[in-house]
Amino acid sequence: MQILFLIFMFILGAAFGSFLCCQVRRRELGALSRGIRSRYEDAARSPVKTGATSVPRKSTKLPPRSICLHCKKQLKWYDNIPIISWCILRGKCRNCHKKIGYAEIISELATATTFVMLGTTINLETTTILEWVKYVITILLTLTLIFLAIYDGMYGELPTACLIVAVLFAALSIVPNLVSNFSIQPFLSAALFGGIYLGLYLVSKGKWVGDGDWLLALAIGLALGHPWLSMIALFVANFSACLIMYPVVKKKKQHQIYFGPFLVLAFIVAYTFSDFFISMI
Repeated sequence: MQILFLIFMFILGAAFGSFLCCQVRRRELGALSRGIRSRYEDAARSPVKTGATSVPRKSTKLPPRSICLHCKKQLKWYDNIPIISWCILRGKCRNCHKKIGYAEIISELATATTFVMLGTTINLETTTILEWVKYVITILLTLTLIFLAIYDGMYGELPTACLIVAVLFAALSIVPNLVSNFSIQPFLSAALFGGIYLGLYLVSKGKWVGDGDWLLALAIGLALGHPWLSMIALFVANFSACLIMYPVVKKKKQHQIYFGPFLVLAFIVAYTFSDFFISMI
């Protein structure tokens, strides 16, 4: 039964990964002035600071279904199957044969893997109703965090509204635990993780991290619920950012690092293996 549950979580995660990536593109396209065009055509007129919260723009009417951003043709349902369609089409549009890009396949695989990891934190036979409530809220929080990670990775922004939603879901996720055993540790964890990134932002005046990163860290610290887990997440976020982005930064000296994806990665690792990390104390 547990294996079937994990398979179901993988499929569900892949579907949500496809959906979130689509919504990220739609939100950005809808934020442009007129028509569907590349965001970078407006970059010179309305630059956006790395990691900064988004600036509201005029919305545009978008097609109700997915389209190719190159030829504007509406995609068939069989070209929207998560992971499978991308692999069959080799990352290209069926109509114009131009490259779709890697954002879709990465988000689908990453979200599917994340859902499987979260699935291992729950036992179908022994889980209580209160634990199921916490699990569902954590899934909703994770979806919000992945949306933020994709958005920050693609456009270097962390939308303020989504950050607020993440904080709210994080607050809801600790309620089941507080009902059974009240503790101040979740609040200390949030203050520690969020405070560190807020301090980095204030000291560097936005050069090291953006003004949205500390809110993201606040939500993650609150959801993790333990200062030790926040320190683990801090290490994972910075280590993974240095490891993955070092070749890029070395090649392009002025390249800026978007911390959103690495903060979300750190949350997933710290949350999934929370019992192991806490046992190390």
